[in-house]
This record gives sequence, structure tokens and C-alpha cells, in this order.
Amino acid sequence: QVQLVESGGGLVQAGGSLRLSCVASLRSGAMGWFRQAPGKEREFVAAITWSGGSTNYADSVKGRFAISRDTAKRTVYLQMNSLKLEDTAVYYCAARRTIYYSSNSADYDYWGQGTQVTVSS
Repeated sequence: QVQLVESGGGLVQAGGSLRLSCVASLRSGAMGWFRQAPGKEREFVAAITWSGGSTNYADSVKGRFAISRDTAKRTVYLQMNSLKLEDTAVYYCAARRTIYYSSNSADYDYWGQGTQVTVSS
């Protein structure tokens, strides 16, 4: 049973920063961060491969967010800078067993419980 445990969410003012963490019970394949705002569909944020650390980002977060991984700690991070009101959402960590990252939520096999990020003005 693969487990993903997210942490690091909270309330932050616009322009501020937060770092999300996801501890995984596996360190092969690829990991992704997705988010879902109230009344909206879940959307891709960023992804990374465990091997090699290749990354991919949604256009809406490029230059502001950074995904990274620590293989020894089996942890994936999402550093979020210059946060905007529209970044408010529940953020989910996801894992897929294949070695390539994907921006499609349907390609992921396992999901965390989510962590709330709220950006205030």
C-alpha cells in the first residue's frame, strides 16, 4: 500500500511563500502536485521524476513555484513563491509507478489527502 502524506499548507498573504512537503512510501516513478479550488476541476501544478529529477510545470506557476525531491528522505517539495489569490486551493500530492512524469491526473496511481493553501489579500 503506497502512502503519501502532505504537509506545509496554511494561510499566507499575497506575495508570500510556502513550502509543501509530501513524504512517500516509494521512491521510484514520478511524483506530481495538483490543486483544486472550490467549484473548479483539479489541475496540474508540477511534476518530477525520482530518477534524474526531470521537472515540468503548469504555465500558471512557472517562475514562481519549484518542485524538488530528496530521495534519501523520500520526500517531494513544492516551494511556492510570489503567491497570488488565485493559488488558493487544496494541494494534492500524487504518485505514478511509471518513470515519466505527466500533467494528466488520470495517469497517477496514488494520491495524498490534500493540504489547504489559502492566500489572502
